[in-house]
Amino acid sequence: MQFHLNPDQHAVYDAAFRYAEAELHPLLARMDDDDWYPDHLMAKLGADGYCGLTAPEDLGGAGMDLMSAGLVAEAFGYWNTNAAFIWGPHENLCLNNILRNGTEDQVARFVPDLCAGRKVGALGLTESGAGSDALGSMALKAARDGDDYVLTGRKMFISNGPVADVVLTYAKTAPERGAKGISAFIVDTDTPGFSVAQTLTKMGWRGCPTGELVFDRVRVPGANRLGAENAGVGVVMSGLDIERAFLGLPYIGAAQRCLDLSLDYAATRKQFGQPIGRFQMIQSMLAEMYSLIEAARLSAYRALAACDAMQKGEGGRGSIHMICAASVLQGAEMIAKVTDMAVQIHGGSGFVWETEVNRHYRNARIASLGGGTTEVRKLIIAEELFRAKGLSLG
Repeated sequence: MQFHLNPDQHAVYDAAFRYAEAELHPLLARMDDDDWYPDHLMAKLGADGYCGLTAPEDLGGAGMDLMSAGLVAEAFGYWNTNAAFIWGPHENLCLNNILRNGTEDQVARFVPDLCAGRKVGALGLTESGAGSDALGSMALKAARDGDDYVLTGRKMFISNGPVADVVLTYAKTAPERGAKGISAFIVDTDTPGFSVAQTLTKMGWRGCPTGELVFDRVRVPGANRLGAENAGVGVVMSGLDIERAFLGLPYIGAAQRCLDLSLDYAATRKQFGQPIGRFQMIQSMLAEMYSLIEAARLSAYRALAACDAMQKGEGGRGSIHMICAASVLQGAEMIAKVTDMAVQIHGGSGFVWETEVNRHYRNARIASLGGGTTEVRKLIIAEELFRAKGLSLG
């Protein structure tokens, strides 16, 4: 296990860092203040080679592994976490899932447009009554009708949902089988019957459209089913493991930004005739922030490396399931503590809406909820620990 980046990985990170500073950071204030979605963003990222990082070059991608793509996510998160969480669901939850699980025809039809940023992608899993129990409580149904499926129901809290052109969604094709009766579908959002019921107003991730999607007898060709019928749980679980590993990286970048802002502030803000960075209480917080970030970064890198080694169809149980859950658990706890200490160091200015540490503080709250709550992550880890020891709880 390597605990340092090689020269190629450094080059990927450095290039993405400079790009994000120039192109993404200037968007942050307006996105957060006005809940503004920059509708040029995905086309710009696609044209500049930052969509489809894990896709082959002949499809318009960059041919990177997940580790390198994660370094891009970290750099994006440093300069604009809000933009990173528009790009991330498109890049990882939708595009990479289709790439990993799609047929040759499906990949050829959908991936090039997603790589180019001509189309925006989203993932539709959760529902208003199906959050932590997203599989068992899923109510969206897909009824077979000849060569097509007819989807009826709703999805809720869907990142990019209000602006997506392509939604990879899950529906019950055999409701009587519970979680084992789920299938995955690629849905074009211009299909009749598809609509957006509402776009949600959030305390964080502002400018990242999140909403409720309606499927009112949406007819989807059988050729758009991803994987076998009633085998969607495998797509869900392998995708969730990669999601947990990948989407933690923007939080690493955001935390590093908070540390750097806090160091600058502590060196220049004077009280009692000296910089507050001379006070041991401030130094203690800075040291703790650094230690938390480094531990979370190593955990996230390990999880990404494990996902890179994961074969198609793997995921959803075993060591990879535990490693990814532990990584996102640690990352969420880290970003909550780091942003809290950053606000504390900045004092009254940190409580003001438009300061950058305040933006990160509000964004951090979702880290313990998205991709499975903190409580679900702990359950996964505990269950896999028992399973690894061959112990049964009856």
